[in-house]
Amino acid sequence: MVNREKSIELLNLAVAGEMSALNQYMYFHFLLEDMGFDLLSSYFKRTAIQEMMHVERLAERILFLKGEIEMKADHAVEKIHDVEKMLEKAEEMETQTILDYNKWANECAAAADSGSKKLFEGLITEEEAHQDQFDTEIDNLKNFGEKYLTLQAIEHSKKASAGTLTT
Repeated sequence: MVNREKSIELLNLAVAGEMSALNQYMYFHFLLEDMGFDLLSSYFKRTAIQEMMHVERLAERILFLKGEIEMKADHAVEKIHDVEKMLEKAEEMETQTILDYNKWANECAAAADSGSKKLFEGLITEEEAHQDQFDTEIDNLKNFGEKYLTLQAIEHSKKASAGTLTT
């Protein structure tokens, strides 16, 4: 028999982590957009939307298990203004999430809940893609330095002066 309580607890822990990630990433999106770094800003926004979709999938599973969804973030937004530190924070968050989801998938399997196990395993793949992209952006910043950000700012200015900048 499925240990619903354990699975619901783990799924709610995941909801809290995903809520924290989407809040953090939207904060980074707003700041980066204000700085004129459109590419990074857009990536953080898209990733936040994907994290929101993760919350939805987790919530659906909790409801299927007849549990109550706890819609609260487990961490407050960190007010980071340095681009490299933003990327490092995001990569760190994704790494921890992957570790947690691997552990929780195993715990769900031990509780005879293969549905939640499969959900965590599917989310791991998506979180690994986020982690890989953040690693790539960190590498770009290290390899190209300020030139990488300057090019984004120039593109932002071109769009603004042409009247094609969308918010």
